[in-house]
Amino acid sequence: MDYVTDNADRACGGHATRVAMVTGGANGIGAAISQRLASEGFTVIVTDIDLEAAQHLAREITANGNRADPVRLDVSDAHSIGSVFAQLEGEYGRCDILVNNAGIAGVASFLDCPLELWLKVQAVNVTAPMLCGQRAARLMARNGWGRIINIASISGVRAGIGRTAYGTSKAALIGLTRQMAIELAESGITANCVAPGPIETPLTRDHHSAETRDAYRRSVPMRRYGQPSEIADTVVFLCSPGAAYITGHTVPVDGGFLAAGILDS
Repeated sequence: MDYVTDNADRACGGHATRVAMVTGGANGIGAAISQRLASEGFTVIVTDIDLEAAQHLAREITANGNRADPVRLDVSDAHSIGSVFAQLEGEYGRCDILVNNAGIAGVASFLDCPLELWLKVQAVNVTAPMLCGQRAARLMARNGWGRIINIASISGVRAGIGRTAYGTSKAALIGLTRQMAIELAESGITANCVAPGPIETPLTRDHHSAETRDAYRRSVPMRRYGQPSEIADTVVFLCSPGAAYITGHTVPVDGGFLAAGILDS
């Protein structure tokens, strides 16, 4: 499937190396997104604070005949973001897709939420996508084509106990996405959010208690956790020609969680 416009291809002499950058791209949902974009023909820049994991995934992707480069990125550090984008511009001269996937959580009630946790979560989940989005959009605008996908959460749409910092950050990311969309539209860049529900990842397996898992299963009409591949498929759709007129929106991938009311009769 051809995702990049003829205009963008001509900018690279007719032989465009299509580049997608995924933050937090080495594990869980990020790894699934990196693998899917690579399978669609993009050179994927797998960025992660865990360089060893990024290198491992990049080797796996290239072993399957696709292209990937691992890069260490600490999204909480503006200097690190600047350095990575300078490297990207120097080596490739372009960025066609940015997936702001890196994020952190932390459970604390409203009354007990420490300032340190609040500031750290906002820095990673809101400020980093803004900074990465600025740098990526400048490169995208050169070719008049780009796709920014921000990975939010159902917690940014509906509040949950203990998610004062996390839920607020994801709500802010949804608002930031709308702002990106209206300001970048004239440059041929779309910006959209994907809001995952409960997803089966190593992180959720380690941190979701049996009670939490049971609560989600009772609240999700499909009665199951989603798979990382289901998030990756949605990201790929939002990068496709079929989504060219979709911008500023949030797509829940949640098994019906946000649509549900009372499920038990």
